[in-house]
Amino acid sequence: MPNNHKLRIIPLGGVDEIGKNMTAIEYDDDILVVDCGSIFPKEDMLGIDLVIPDASYLAANKHRVRGYVFTHGHEDHIGATPYILREVPAPIWGTRLTLALIDIKLREHRVSGIPFNAVEPRDEVKIGQFTVKFIKVNHSISGACALAITTPAGTIVHSGDFKIDFTPVDGEVTDLSSLAAIGDAGVLALLCESTNIERPGYTMSEKKIGETFVNQFRNAQGRVIVAMFASNINRLQQVIDSGIRFGRRVCFIGRSMISVSRVAMQLGELSIPDDYLLEVDDLDRYQDDELLILTTGSQGEPMSGLTRMAFSEHRKLQIKPSDKVIISATPIPGNEKFVSRVINQLYRCGAEVIYEAMAEVHVSGHACQEEIKLMHTLVRPKYFIPVHGEYRMLWQHAELAESLGMERQNIILPAAGQVIEMSRDSLSIAGTVPTGEVLVDGLGIGDVGNVVLRDRKHLSQDGLIIVAMAFDRTNGILVSGPDVISRGFVYVRENEDIIESTRDVVRTIIASYGRIEGSDWPSIKNRIKDELHRFIYEKIKRNPMILPIIVDLG
Repeated sequence: MPNNHKLRIIPLGGVDEIGKNMTAIEYDDDILVVDCGSIFPKEDMLGIDLVIPDASYLAANKHRVRGYVFTHGHEDHIGATPYILREVPAPIWGTRLTLALIDIKLREHRVSGIPFNAVEPRDEVKIGQFTVKFIKVNHSISGACALAITTPAGTIVHSGDFKIDFTPVDGEVTDLSSLAAIGDAGVLALLCESTNIERPGYTMSEKKIGETFVNQFRNAQGRVIVAMFASNINRLQQVIDSGIRFGRRVCFIGRSMISVSRVAMQLGELSIPDDYLLEVDDLDRYQDDELLILTTGSQGEPMSGLTRMAFSEHRKLQIKPSDKVIISATPIPGNEKFVSRVINQLYRCGAEVIYEAMAEVHVSGHACQEEIKLMHTLVRPKYFIPVHGEYRMLWQHAELAESLGMERQNIILPAAGQVIEMSRDSLSIAGTVPTGEVLVDGLGIGDVGNVVLRDRKHLSQDGLIIVAMAFDRTNGILVSGPDVISRGFVYVRENEDIIESTRDVVRTIIASYGRIEGSDWPSIKNRIKDELHRFIYEKIKRNPMILPIIVDLG
């Protein structure tokens, strides 16, 4: 693809989806990467732990990658860092909390040698041919920034995740004056998040949540257990302040909650008096009405602290009728069933459960329509690319931009892997690069694909039948078996007739060969699969995976 000194923007994730945010910005021989996020696996991705962007384009051009800049420290913006930075190492820039959270991930995965560069809002850094200015925005985590990226072709503004909160908990409002000044100087393109584009009006201030928590703590008789995202430091502080106001000690449960809160306290982003902070082993020393427990599990994750407490699987804590459990989050699309399952179990345990449908225990960290309009009006870009949203959200964001006076030919609805090429007088799609999803399963990265997922789904739905046989190759006869082993298909003791009928089908197939040569084995295996599939489906209308195993006894 010839460059001709044009600027290229390549979304590698975060478009037509919520999460997995990653964008490559390219000019001449330099590539700058904005964010490096992950996404929760879909329901049909059985056994998958995490989904990250396909960074094969970056790997093929790693000598051109000058660095990574991060808008903030949420998982959908930093979750892929240990996997991608291992393959495509380069210096990284971000605010202190963002870098501290990335550092935790890199240490866990033993990724070293990455230069860290901490910035403050309004700092400008030179990275290759790019000059990046970090601009303070409000979000549901400290240290969130929009980016103004100046290139020889013009300036790009990337909003990151933001909202405009005039009464933020930390007292630091979105830097509207910097956005306006950049808009006055001229902006070539705006990449703006679309998460809440369907919601009219403004997003409620985070401070409103503090009032709700004070009321909930005032009426609580037993333990108060709050499940939320560990990275929402401002809300953590409000919950802790409310608990301390009513004489409650604070205990963190869940690996990410413990590690993030520890880092936030070290950086001064989270404040807890020493005599109010407890370890889990100290809980038995206090009455229930003296305890506040902050835990993971607001998305119903199976291994999270709240889920294990609800299902009596936690080593120290179980839910009891005197508990008040507050879930301070909205289910991420796709997680609704998991969250409902946990809420139902909490009720079965007799606890009082408070969640978003019942009280104002969560506000979004994302801008609604009026705030997004303000972003567009301040920045006044020539071109517009909606990002961070499913396709309908990108479409509606494009319509909003049109309503503000943007010409339709200056708007591109991006697709992952599209190369969006622009200059001061042109905007076009200039091809595609390899992209998609990489599935992380345990220590395996990308080694599970559609074929493996299809097999897992097949096994989960219909089970497995193993047909084991031993042959004497010298005499060409069956000397053992066929033995039929069922896993997830039928309970053998109660279905001996089906198992025995299955053996008879296999015996008939083997008998039809007479003397069996080694060259017959592939044919035997295929016939066993085909005829058993047909027999079992006709018998009980099931379609298990069938695995013939032939042992050679020489």
